[in-house]
Amino acid sequence: MEKVAKSGDGFFLTPHIYTFRIPQVEGGSYVSIKVRWSQKLPYKDSQFCLTVPFSFPTYVIPVGKKIPKREKIQLNVNSGSGTELMIQCSSHPLKELSREVRKLSFVYEAEVPAWSTSDLDFAYTVTSSDLFGGVLLQSPALRDFDEREMFCLYLFPGNKQIRRVFRREVVFVVDISQSMQGLPIENVKNALLASLSKLNPQDSFNIIAFNSESHLFSPKMVLATHGSILKATQWLSSNILTTDGGTNIMQPLKQAMKLLSDTSESIPLVFLITDGSVEDEREICNVVKGCLTSGGSVSPRIFTFGIGLYCNHYLLQMLAQIGRGHYDCTYNADNIELRMERLFTTASSVVLADITMNIPENLDSLELFPSRIPDLSLGSPSIMSGRYKGDFPDTLKVKGRLADMSTFIMDLKVQNAKDMSFDRILTRRQIDILTCHAWLSESKELEDKYPCLTFLSVAWV
Repeated sequence: MEKVAKSGDGFFLTPHIYTFRIPQVEGGSYVSIKVRWSQKLPYKDSQFCLTVPFSFPTYVIPVGKKIPKREKIQLNVNSGSGTELMIQCSSHPLKELSREVRKLSFVYEAEVPAWSTSDLDFAYTVTSSDLFGGVLLQSPALRDFDEREMFCLYLFPGNKQIRRVFRREVVFVVDISQSMQGLPIENVKNALLASLSKLNPQDSFNIIAFNSESHLFSPKMVLATHGSILKATQWLSSNILTTDGGTNIMQPLKQAMKLLSDTSESIPLVFLITDGSVEDEREICNVVKGCLTSGGSVSPRIFTFGIGLYCNHYLLQMLAQIGRGHYDCTYNADNIELRMERLFTTASSVVLADITMNIPENLDSLELFPSRIPDLSLGSPSIMSGRYKGDFPDTLKVKGRLADMSTFIMDLKVQNAKDMSFDRILTRRQIDILTCHAWLSESKELEDKYPCLTFLSVAWV
């Protein structure tokens, strides 16, 4: 046991290279390495996509002694849903071992002349032509300090785009402070222009560039015609690439809310992009919360995108939760365009809005993460989780609003899921959500209730 390398001995050289020591290795020894990690599956064109590193550069392959080259991949898929899975693509010749309604098992094993130079790519779809969902239940682990039962609620948009998406009114709020200069602001501009090109002529938009001051493209919302997008492109070239000054997020957010205050039959979107932090961050959250509460018939959705290590990611996550939107980030300027465009696709393809669920009468208590259910988009399924006490019913009723302003009601089947690891899938996101609330409220009571938050809150300070 003294020769086992502890994970605490390792560290990241780069975001993609992890290094650690294995002590007391003598010549001729065999070293076995087991790596476990969790990762999100990107959802694109109705497909879940898995990429696993499986390429070995020449500089890591031993020279001289010939050793057997045998590769093996075992892949188990458990979708959690009650519908059939369809395989869309695989980079390696996987052999199917077993198939059930929501489970698939594959294996690939071969003697090869040279180690692999390509990663494992795998994609599958959960087949359904229309909106569907379900609820999965599971008991907590033996050592879980929270003894309440766990549940996961999921909603899928369906594979065929038979539902009309909402008309869009979007305000892009873009940080042009000094720290954004160079590649970050250039990539933000490219992603913004790509997003504008995806709007329809009946959609409307505006752009607010901010540093210590705000600069509006137009005093009011403009239709996304070819001419207005061309003017926006010219305006961006002369305004957004001139980075200077500090960061004032409060003023442009208030302006964006005001521009979207009269929305009725569309989804109003605020798309905030920043790499900084400011002093009045908790006040910003409270002001935005007040604006959304006292707003029009349809509250703006807030989508936030953080760049780099130095912005307050808790603030951005909290704004997205308050605004029923989504948050994403990147620490690599080269990934800005890809991740921003993916986030905008989610934001701009809503098919079901204002989603609520009926709280079952037999439950003594229920806590949902996040507390407000985000809209369902063609660009992403909605997955919520939570804890409860009491008896969960066999079905759960959810309802929302469609793009034609009619009400959509769906009964979700409730099932026990003993063969899925809820703690690995959901716990990290719940910790992130609770940490944001602990940061915003500065609540000692919340930290006492969830001991895991204490270190995270202090670490941010």
